[in-house]
Amino acid sequence: MALRLFNTLTRRKEEFQSIVEGKVGLYTCGPTVYDFAHIGNLRAFIFEDLLRRYLKYSGYQVKQVMNLTDVDDKTIRGSKEQGVSLAEYTQTYKEAFFEDLRNLNIEPAEVYPAATDHIQDMVDLILRLRDRGYTYEMDGATYFRISDFKEYGKLAHFKIDQLKVGARIDADSYEKEEARDFALWKAWDEEDGEVFWETELGKGRPGWHIECSAMSMKHLGEQFDIHTGGVDNIFPHHENEIAQSEGATGKPWVNYWLHCEHLLVEGKKMSKSEGNYYTLKDLSEKGYDRKAIRYLLLSTHYRQQLNFTLAGIDASRSALQRLYDFMENLKRVRKGGNHPEVAECVAETKKNFGQAMDDDLNISGGLAAIFDFVRKINILAAGGKIARGDAVEIVRTMENFDTVLGVLEYKQREIDEDVERMIQERHQARTSGDWKKADEIRDRLREMDIILEDSPEGTRWKIL
Repeated sequence: MALRLFNTLTRRKEEFQSIVEGKVGLYTCGPTVYDFAHIGNLRAFIFEDLLRRYLKYSGYQVKQVMNLTDVDDKTIRGSKEQGVSLAEYTQTYKEAFFEDLRNLNIEPAEVYPAATDHIQDMVDLILRLRDRGYTYEMDGATYFRISDFKEYGKLAHFKIDQLKVGARIDADSYEKEEARDFALWKAWDEEDGEVFWETELGKGRPGWHIECSAMSMKHLGEQFDIHTGGVDNIFPHHENEIAQSEGATGKPWVNYWLHCEHLLVEGKKMSKSEGNYYTLKDLSEKGYDRKAIRYLLLSTHYRQQLNFTLAGIDASRSALQRLYDFMENLKRVRKGGNHPEVAECVAETKKNFGQAMDDDLNISGGLAAIFDFVRKINILAAGGKIARGDAVEIVRTMENFDTVLGVLEYKQREIDEDVERMIQERHQARTSGDWKKADEIRDRLREMDIILEDSPEGTRWKIL
């Protein structure tokens, strides 16, 4: 089965075929660095990471470009409110963004272009649009005339006469039910303060929409394979990107558009007023494990609305612990040899995982294949049908799956001297038959998220 992706442009699943065989050009919407990323943003970044990882798992060489929007209405307003330069203001949030990526084990993109480093590329693209007759100027600003782009609305699937059509707009975002000529280049005014560039278009700054078109074409070419983002970006942002990109080049721009659904928190729309607005730092400070957060954010299909709950993080941690225990147990298998049942189980699981993920990144099916694999292997192990060679192959298979999931890399944390002493005291209590004391120590350790497992070979501990 070949990889099939749901293309927003056509509203159907299509077999994926890259422009250049074996290579994928991938543009993923990055952050506007005016605030810390919230879990809704992080869900989109993790979806894009899952896509990237599975493309690589499938044998493609991926070039991913993720933009950093560091000049727009929001960043300028924020820098003015804090009384600092635009660069100083946005640097704080750029650093926080990259820290979030590291903490969630999101693979780095090949390129992170910042808008302020590509001003001339944007100017050049606007000049091409002017030469092709798509622009007009008013009061020092340059606008895109959407009525001249006959395919406007093809991504959002509407006809322009079905919407309320306004005149022109300078704001980067506006009402979704309105189609308006949008600013490609904004004339400087006092509200922008020191944020401006002197260019062939005059003194001013770029509009938000032109930034992504210019940066994607700069690093991926005038035609590339996949563009992703949240469903809220479909209109007007991505619609405007298509209009200005294809208007400038006269040819198709992106072949596959993938969009991630919204996220709810405890069944409600996330907002600070509801008290359900979370950043990764917020959740980490509450003691929630980052790998469990990653698991929760990726475990629902990207086109389904995800209800993010704190109980869901706990459930995700339990699911991961089951996988960690599975891996640890396999590493303790010592006897040599192989069993044919294991090889058959490995082959079947690889096939099932691939078939699920080939179906528009059906992560639910992929995870189901993995947990079914764990169940079957545990049954074989209970029957004495797992040897050292089998265990090595099973671990290798799980690690291969984890190149897609990014959650199984697990190192047992060290325990401090006090905990080690408590474990030793419990061992002595059990040896002397003081079961009450042994149970009390076990319960105290459990409150510290340290689990003890007794067996004929001795006592093992693990940290949840």
